[in-house]
Amino acid sequence: MRADIQGLEITVGEIKHLCGAGPDRLYRPPSATKFAREALKTVGLIVLVLISCWLLVAIFPRAYLFWFALHIAAICGLIFEDAWKIWWSQKKDLIHLFDDVDRYNGIIKVIEINDRIEDAGNAEVKIGDRSKVIQALQLIRDDLVRALKTERILRENKKFVDTNSELFTNNLRSLNALQISDRSSQPGRLLKEALQLAVEVQSEIKKLQDRNAAILKNGK
Repeated sequence: MRADIQGLEITVGEIKHLCGAGPDRLYRPPSATKFAREALKTVGLIVLVLISCWLLVAIFPRAYLFWFALHIAAICGLIFEDAWKIWWSQKKDLIHLFDDVDRYNGIIKVIEINDRIEDAGNAEVKIGDRSKVIQALQLIRDDLVRALKTERILRENKKFVDTNSELFTNNLRSLNALQISDRSSQPGRLLKEALQLAVEVQSEIKKLQDRNAAILKNGK
């Protein structure tokens, strides 16, 4: 990975640090079908745990209390994990932001693969106006980080103070000011996709703003 895109990717660890939960903590998409499929998996695991318990008790009958306790704890853990994921899956704003992060990271992956193809001796795939594409991605990254922080603040605090209004500042105007010579070229397409993503991120931030206003209004 070239130096100019190193550190641009938003990692799972960073996501967990920013918003208190990782993408693996919820079901995507949060649909009834997804819930049912995961519930069936959990039921299957519980059946296996019960079979394991029965076999161990049959082999070591004197320690039956220990095996019962151990396997009941395992079953409770499986059920709790599913319930926890379902609870997180109700956070639609967070799911939308995770989807935006995936798209953002996908753009970086496209650039990385393109760089590797170029380094393999295919000079014709070189990204022109590269610095402007990277600049656009940096601005989007700033907005995504800001949105993830804001979502956590709103989730953890019913009343959000006005002093944190700077969290809603976005870089969309700066993105639109970027110019690329040929919009039909590869860097042009990358920037177009980046701009579309920036608009969606801005929309998510606006939703968070509206929710914040509603919280403040109801709290008065």
